[in-house]
Amino acid sequence: MAVHLRRVRKLRIHCPVDAATLSALLAGDHQALEADTAAAKLLAVIRDEPRLGDFGLYSGVIEIGLGLESFTPSAAATPTLGEAGQVSLSPTVVLTTYVAADLPLADRDPILARLVAAHPWEIPVIELHGPIDLVGPAAIFQP
Repeated sequence: MAVHLRRVRKLRIHCPVDAATLSALLAGDHQALEADTAAAKLLAVIRDEPRLGDFGLYSGVIEIGLGLESFTPSAAATPTLGEAGQVSLSPTVVLTTYVAADLPLADRDPILARLVAAHPWEIPVIELHGPIDLVGPAAIFQP
């Protein structure tokens, strides 16, 4: 089978979820994420934007990692969780999707702005990596 490399940027969004959502996900309730207030807003942006998670035959591709984040808010912070000077743990999911590496900044920046606006944290953790190459069958990932 012939393979092709597709140049993309990896987009990782760290999203807080309710403790009950994380527990339900860990217990196998995969629909719990859809009902989580913060996650649902970010998932909607990704699913609404055809240039995110575009894998040709599949759209809205998102990898979802489960875990915790630790942070300490400063006295000047207005955290959605925790108190100034105190170490906090937040149930978190990491939403990973992809965007074409050659997408012009004029098109990419409004997408990123929508994600920032949908994110509940005072300082969202949204990472843009790359460019990197996805490996796929040549029949799908045509140059």
